[in-house]
Amino acid sequence: MTKILVTGALGQIGTELAGELAARYGKSSVLISDVRKPQSFAGELEFVGLDVTNPDAIGSIIAEHGITDIFHMAAILSASGEKNPALAYRVNSDGTFNILEEARKAGVRKVMIPSTIGVFGAETPRINTPDITVLRPTTMYGITKVNAELLALYYRDRYALDVRGLRFPGIISYLTPPSAGTTDYAVDIFYHAVQGKDYQCYLKKDTALPMMYMPDALHSLVKLFEAKGDKLRHCLEYNVSAYSFTPEEIYGEIREVYPEFRITYEPDFRQKIAETWPASLDSHFAREDWGFAPEYDLKHTVQDMIQNLRKILVHQ
Repeated sequence: MTKILVTGALGQIGTELAGELAARYGKSSVLISDVRKPQSFAGELEFVGLDVTNPDAIGSIIAEHGITDIFHMAAILSASGEKNPALAYRVNSDGTFNILEEARKAGVRKVMIPSTIGVFGAETPRINTPDITVLRPTTMYGITKVNAELLALYYRDRYALDVRGLRFPGIISYLTPPSAGTTDYAVDIFYHAVQGKDYQCYLKKDTALPMMYMPDALHSLVKLFEAKGDKLRHCLEYNVSAYSFTPEEIYGEIREVYPEFRITYEPDFRQKIAETWPASLDSHFAREDWGFAPEYDLKHTVQDMIQNLRKILVHQ
């Protein structure tokens, strides 16, 4: 029997991941949790409130619900982490340690923990960044995610806990509204275009970053979750990316649909963060070890985003 706990289930990825897992394994096999109360999931998936900085609460939930596997999605992201670094440390570092330790004590089968391109820094090669390289981030988000990668390795080697993860690039999605993340311009720009509004971008027009469409991100997590353990060379260090683009390049694609759409550039503090991140990733280990194979290129991402956002925004 499978019973999957999803932490941070009301976040950008967690919201859609919960639905993906329920469709694949059944609604009764998924328990969603978050420090906030749900709205859209009410009556659909079983929910329990959880603050991952509380290890006793984690242990109780694992025991009471017979949790067999965990997708640990709870995290404070880059821009929010810079506004409140103490909270980012507690949630991202203490929270990850708590999840790993309680999973170890309870004999949980697998723990999935996403990492991020935020682990890289200015000393990291920016083009085709390899999986194993220099990790010297300058944000609290990046620092805590390096810590998570090392903790996962420790628990795998010391306790034989099956911990797996991948380094996500920027994620594009039409279901979750943009927040203030460094790569969220690639979502916000669509909202403006579809609503007939011009867009002011907080990054320079030539700032290239690796990205991925949400369906490919979800499929990648599930594919890694289901992969045979003896085929995996890495723990949380798998780079994944579908494509890289600059704000000017995605603007050009959107203008194919909205010729009157206009963009201006006013870089803020997020520009400095972006300049420490890779422009492109080497994902060959993910392809070889567990069959990573994104389906969406940039053009198809743009087309699908616009098509779906039109439907959503019309009903608002």
